[in-house]
Amino acid sequence: MIAREWKATCPKKHEEGFIGYLYETGVKESSETPGFLGAQIFQRDVDEGVEITLITYWEALECITAFAGENIDVAKLYPEDAHYELVPDRHVNHYHVVENTWQR
Repeated sequence: MIAREWKATCPKKHEEGFIGYLYETGVKESSETPGFLGAQIFQRDVDEGVEITLITYWEALECITAFAGENIDVAKLYPEDAHYELVPDRHVNHYHVVENTWQR
C-alpha cells in the first residue's frame, strides 16, 4: 500500500468551504480511480491560517499515475483553488505503508 501526502494552507475563513471543495475535487476524483483504497483529511491551525493535509491510500504507484499523471511527485491542483486563497504544496510525498492497524 502507498500513502500519498499533500498539504496546503488557507485562511481560517475558508477552512470549511475548502474542505468541502476538496471532497468534491481531489477526494472524489481519487475515489473514482482504480486502485484507490481510501483517504484522510487532517486540519490544524497555523500562523498562516489553517493547514490541510490530504492523505490518500493506493494499491500501487501505477494507480497513482492513473490519477495524477506521469510525474506523480507534482501536486494535482484544481481551477477553483485560488478562490480559497490556497497556498498549496506543489510537491507531494509518497510512503510505503509498513503497518496499518486501526483500533476503535
